[in-house]
Amino acid sequence: MKKETIKRIRDFTIDRDWDQFHSPANLAKSISIEANELLECFQWDEKNYDLCAVKEELADVIVYCQNMLDKLGLDVDDIVNEKMDMNEAKYPIEKAKGKADKYNKL
Repeated sequence: MKKETIKRIRDFTIDRDWDQFHSPANLAKSISIEANELLECFQWDEKNYDLCAVKEELADVIVYCQNMLDKLGLDVDDIVNEKMDMNEAKYPIEKAKGKADKYNKL
């Protein structure tokens, strides 16, 4: 995410004095709630969805994730690359390519 976007998210929270409500537990709940609202966009029709609504809900998830990163003092690139290292080890190309099986079923 661009630095300007991260700053905008942070300023939004600071300007409203909302950090006091941003415990890790509250942020985790909010991420889950917004992710479920994103899923709701596809509830009855997986092909004919409202892209505008999808973008809004996806943005909400991303904003809460950035708030969680800030609260825990984490860097998105660091944690994503750590997870990708684990995923690459669990899902080697030669075993996983073209398959949707869980790593312990490959």
